[in-house]
Amino acid sequence: MQLGVYSFGNQATDPATGELVSTAQAQRDLLEAIVLADQVGLEFFGIGEHHAEEMPASAASVILGAAAGQTKRIRLASAVTVLSTDDPVRIFQQFATLDALSNGRAEITAGRGSSVESYPLFGYRLEDYDRLYAEKLELLLKVNEQATVTWSGSVRAALDEQLVVPRPDRGSLPIWLGTGGSPNSTVRAGQLQLPVSYGIIGGDPVRFKALADLYRRAWAAGPETTRQPLISVGNPGFIGETDRAARDTFWPTWYRGMADIGRRRGFAPPIREHFDIEAEGGALFVGEPEQIANRIIRLHHAMGHSRQFLQMDFLGLPQRDLLRSIELLGTKVKPLVDAELGPEPEVVPNPLDGGPAPVQAGAGS
Repeated sequence: MQLGVYSFGNQATDPATGELVSTAQAQRDLLEAIVLADQVGLEFFGIGEHHAEEMPASAASVILGAAAGQTKRIRLASAVTVLSTDDPVRIFQQFATLDALSNGRAEITAGRGSSVESYPLFGYRLEDYDRLYAEKLELLLKVNEQATVTWSGSVRAALDEQLVVPRPDRGSLPIWLGTGGSPNSTVRAGQLQLPVSYGIIGGDPVRFKALADLYRRAWAAGPETTRQPLISVGNPGFIGETDRAARDTFWPTWYRGMADIGRRRGFAPPIREHFDIEAEGGALFVGEPEQIANRIIRLHHAMGHSRQFLQMDFLGLPQRDLLRSIELLGTKVKPLVDAELGPEPEVVPNPLDGGPAPVQAGAGS
């Protein structure tokens, strides 16, 4: 089991002024969080692409590139890249460059995104939602498989024996398919024999066992391969010294973030009773270290996933509280999970080739 963190970029509350920090400071705070996650032994940090003031991490590969030189072992990934409104060739080049600078620690999670602000921003139509994703995923996978690419479709210019560089030293980049729980996306990941990453934001996450089973059946129906189906789970979470302290710290920022999203998307803000129910047994992994470790282990026994990563930094969470939660995840939760499930081996497989990929020290070592 790999443990980690993901973020959309948080505008923390400045303790001196009580105001939200700038979107520029949010990028610097995010870099600080990645560096700490590596120092406390976490294996993964993902940045989810958004284009909103309260979620300003719009250029994941740039932030992760800065982190590559200041970290040693942690995997640096998108969570997710909004593939439908970006160019697959440029995405590959950016993350292949990150992979070179980090000595083989870059990953891409390709998804459609849970928000649609990138469509008008980059001049795409929501009517083309499915076609954009299908064609661009096909091209991204092809670019990842071979350096010289010939491809044609309806969503970008054709390629005729075009060279795409740089190339990863390990041959290819790990590419995960990200989904919020769509059966169609689950089957697509299985049929393509890609690792799948589930974003779970509400309800008992154990219900995703049915999707995990569907994914493995779709994988098994495909051609024989040395690769193994891999599942990761990302969900909101926060660790405190005690269960009550964790809930009381996380609730105001969870409420503020969800209420802001609700105003724009047309749903009511959350209430504390619902938050406590979700924190007790739902998708919110909020509590003290032993409780969170037990919930991760329980979910693993249901889904068989190999990576769990938490979004801790909802709108306004002070940076010091985020950093403390990351520290507790690495120093308190991780040892408990490792004791039950076993620590990650020194050599782990590249999800796309089934062969060994050494966990190397980065440029900052």
